[in-house]
Amino acid sequence: MSRLYLIAFFLLAFIGHGFVQNDLKQFLDIAKEKYAKGDYIHALTYYDKAMQLDSNTIDILWNYAETLRAYKDYRKAEYYYKKVYEREGAELFPYSLLYFGLMSKQNGKYDQALEIFKKAKKTYRKDRKGYLLQKSKQEFESCLWAKNAITDTSTLVFEHLPNHINTPDAEFGHRVFNNKLYYSSLRGDSVGGREEIYTDVYKTHLFATDIKGEIFGSTQKIKDLFWKQYSTGNGSWSPDNKRFYFSLCEDESYNYRCKIMVANYNNGKFTDIDSLGTIINAPGANTTMPFCTTWDGSEVLFFSSNREGGQGGMDIWYSFIKNGNQYKEPKNIKRINSLDNELSPFWDDETKTLYFSSSWYNGFGGYDVYKSIYTNTFGNPENLGFPINSPANDIYYFQTSTKDTAYFSSNRLGSNYSKNPTCCSDIFLVRKSVPPPPPTVEESLEELMKRLPVTLYFHNDIPNPRSWATTSDVNYIDSYNEYTAMIDTYKKEYSKGLFGNKSEDAKDDIEDFFREYVDQGVRDLYIFRDLLLKELERGRKIQLTVKGFASPLAKSDYNVNLTKRRIASLVNYLNAYDGGIFRPYLNGTAENGGELSIVEIPFGEYTSDKLISDNPNDKKNSVYSRVAAQERKIEIQSVDIRRGDDETTTLLSAKQPIHNFGEITKDELQTFNFTIFNSGENPIKIENIVSSCDCLTAHILSSSLEPNDSTTIKIIFNPSDKSSRTVEQIQVFYTGADEPLILTITAEVD
Repeated sequence: MSRLYLIAFFLLAFIGHGFVQNDLKQFLDIAKEKYAKGDYIHALTYYDKAMQLDSNTIDILWNYAETLRAYKDYRKAEYYYKKVYEREGAELFPYSLLYFGLMSKQNGKYDQALEIFKKAKKTYRKDRKGYLLQKSKQEFESCLWAKNAITDTSTLVFEHLPNHINTPDAEFGHRVFNNKLYYSSLRGDSVGGREEIYTDVYKTHLFATDIKGEIFGSTQKIKDLFWKQYSTGNGSWSPDNKRFYFSLCEDESYNYRCKIMVANYNNGKFTDIDSLGTIINAPGANTTMPFCTTWDGSEVLFFSSNREGGQGGMDIWYSFIKNGNQYKEPKNIKRINSLDNELSPFWDDETKTLYFSSSWYNGFGGYDVYKSIYTNTFGNPENLGFPINSPANDIYYFQTSTKDTAYFSSNRLGSNYSKNPTCCSDIFLVRKSVPPPPPTVEESLEELMKRLPVTLYFHNDIPNPRSWATTSDVNYIDSYNEYTAMIDTYKKEYSKGLFGNKSEDAKDDIEDFFREYVDQGVRDLYIFRDLLLKELERGRKIQLTVKGFASPLAKSDYNVNLTKRRIASLVNYLNAYDGGIFRPYLNGTAENGGELSIVEIPFGEYTSDKLISDNPNDKKNSVYSRVAAQERKIEIQSVDIRRGDDETTTLLSAKQPIHNFGEITKDELQTFNFTIFNSGENPIKIENIVSSCDCLTAHILSSSLEPNDSTTIKIIFNPSDKSSRTVEQIQVFYTGADEPLILTITAEVD
């Protein structure tokens, strides 16, 4: 090839590269401009063009992820925040890891989000008081909560309002007044079918629709409150229905800058519109979402604002009103306001309950709806649960005057959209429904089994240390409280001899263990307890199987007794709970015939991690390490519900389902007789007995059992090929049962 051709080739390549760079810069400039104006649809269009030219530059990836998050495209935002974090490790963009976790959570991936927030706590711990660390800690707790609360046990009737109200744009419900629903909608004056906006007018305005029974009429824009250059929303009437409060907002970056307005209201007309003074609309602040009502006979205005003196972000404030136009200095509700945003207050004076939305507290993702009950002070926020809350944003909750219907807005999956399934909020309602009929045995069993296993943890040699007793009078919750009070001791002991990040990692591992396992176990217990009680109150006969475990510090026979004491502490808790409400079911004296029995399987140390230190002088690893602490537990592992008289009742049980041979030698055959009972109401035939190894053989005296009959299964254990600790089982399969009866032998072979 001649030099002339080479020069021409490189010149064309250089010119082509220049055109690409010019196009890329132009696309990025337009995308940033659209983003700043809140026009995320067009911003994404130009970022998509830019990504076709350069999908590797970290700044472009970050801005693309940020725009996707603003557009509420949680799925794509999660993907691109992950890409950014994997490239720069939260060094260039510290929020990349936090947002990766938040988007995972808003996609309902709670297990994945939990692991991300664990990593975030370590990444951000240099700034102990900083937002990133505090938020990561709170989201870690929130994911644990969400995993438990995800099941919808509500009896509310859930409805999506019709499509002439809910459009592919965003709708937000505000109030029902005089049989009309007042709401706001984000609409353009001229919008194409592909969300191409042909005018600059793309604002939120107030609308109304008639309600007749369960039918919603046509919608009308409230012309008295329409300004082409402003957005309006958040309507609320004064208690005497003569004043109407609402928000008037200007675009500022990709948020609104709002102030609260008031209008006189008479016969459907809004007149004499004016802004509230600076006592409410603090200069430079965003003040919005007014709700005017009464509080113990006094008129009060609740609102949300980021004015000075708050806890962080948008806070909820209230101001008492005198003579309809004199506003007292607003007060911040510090008990519920957080480092994040609290929005859309709604006050129920009859029950003294404040409803609001927040992105901080334990929730399913984004904004959830909470309530705080006032008794001399505002109580801790309580999540309203499903179906009101979801992994998306759930806001603007309010109830009708009859309190049989509530409305809220959400951008959850199922909302109307054109491109992004979670882009835009719709209005939903919930109504109280007639409680459903009692569940069948199968439904009850399925609901209880969903909550298993329930795992409860203990400090070393607790309860009743240095005891050979098999029972205890310790209540598990007392043991739990003493255990969690030792968390600082565990951190100190486990981090001994470590320095810098290794020391901090050890402390974090211990703290995560207590939060993720020890505390979670008690949360699981409370939920399971309440479900269990409901079934017992229906007269169910329920059997729980509880297994115990221990770390390998003591001899196996000692640990078997220790795990029996641990199981006893759970029984003690149930006996003591709520004044002994479980006691009649445990002792068989309940008038409704309900019964609760517990099968104890004290496995001792046999299933413990073989890497755990059994050196009593190495307390750092044998007592205070995370792996050792994870072995000291009991588990509610299975539930069985006996059916009623009109159903087949088949149940095979053993008074002693586990036998410990203790210390034995290899050349010594061991025998034991298990006694099994037909405690059901129908004849049983033993169909098969399966051993876990060739070392274990079983012989049954009688394979047919009438109700209340018993028989013996003789087992012979040959330990010749065993060493150290061993656990073996036989499974007894019988007619009418989905699961076999399991009998266990344990031994320590020398």
